Amino acid sequence: MNKLRIYIDMDGVLADFKSAADELKKKLPMNSENLKFDEILDFSTFKPMKDAIESVYKIIDMGHDVFIASTPPWNNPDAWGQKRNWIEEHLPELQKKIILTHRKDLLIGDILIDDSDYRGQKDFQGTWMHFEPSEGADWPYMVKKIEELTPDVAMNKGFKNFAKAITKINC
Repeated sequence: MNKLRIYIDMDGVLADFKSAADELKKKLPMNSENLKFDEILDFSTFKPMKDAIESVYKIIDMGHDVFIASTPPWNNPDAWGQKRNWIEEHLPELQKKIILTHRKDLLIGDILIDDSDYRGQKDFQGTWMHFEPSEGADWPYMVKKIEELTPDVAMNKGFKNFAKAITKINC
């Protein structure tokens, strides 16, 4: 099997930053359009993106080495710990596999799944998979592409952690 090192961005890929910001906008006065939501939101409270948790467990079950690579807002130091807390709650297997960086081009690995392109993603030395659900590049697409790179999956080796994810989400 080809074990890949895969980095996954958090906000907008695993955690639904946009929905959290939209919810906060509804509660704020009309003249609050200049707020920087990444400086005031609690990152630990974000809901998972659709299919994110199940998909990460599928990738882990393929035998790949998975890490979270996230960029915390510089002017919100609390977000650094909040991101860690979110991972501990939703993906506890990855709680000690978190990399916080503003330079994703410095990561060494095979795949980077990320929704933005302004923090070195384009210069990542492996394959940058641009996560863009509105264009079909959603979690099922990401898993399918990684399965194509992982021959053992085609032989149905099983998804031991996937069952945990489904149980947790359905609870």
